[in-house]
Amino acid sequence: MTADTKSPSEDAVRFKVYRAADAPSLNEVNCMEAVGLSPEILDGIDRATAEGADDGNVVKILFSMPGMSLTYAWFKSGFPLPLHSHNAECLYYVVAGSLKLGTEQLGPGDGFFVGTDVPYTYTPGSNGVEVLEFRTAQNFDIRFLGKTSAYWDKTVATLRNRKEAWVGERPPHEVVPAE
Repeated sequence: MTADTKSPSEDAVRFKVYRAADAPSLNEVNCMEAVGLSPEILDGIDRATAEGADDGNVVKILFSMPGMSLTYAWFKSGFPLPLHSHNAECLYYVVAGSLKLGTEQLGPGDGFFVGTDVPYTYTPGSNGVEVLEFRTAQNFDIRFLGKTSAYWDKTVATLRNRKEAWVGERPPHEVVPAE
């Protein structure tokens, strides 16, 4: 091998430290593309944003490289996470708080796996939920599956009803249990 030729492994990340304090928000990183946006979905997203959807969650990209990414997400209490899917597999780990996934209640140390293009949603518990999302892709899409205005009306109503409670809400790992 000559000095100007690299083996494939020389370009691969072999070791890297990441710091949560340095993690950019999902909105700052162009790693998730919204696809399949109908006029109803676009209108629903616009209405949800106007009603304070951005105040109900914090999502940061902790680590990203070809073939994998790690995301931190904090969804505040009762945040109406829209039914959606991604074009990558994802493994979720509950760090703090709780969530309801179908009929299952999950808490710290629990998790779930979602395959490629599998629709899902969950509802954060009374103290919200913090999760780590391990994905099999650096870049991925999001496909919103609530396709009717009535679906988005319900989402917007939940946002309207919850946003006052979110003022001053802290991540579940910071909440001190009452004695």
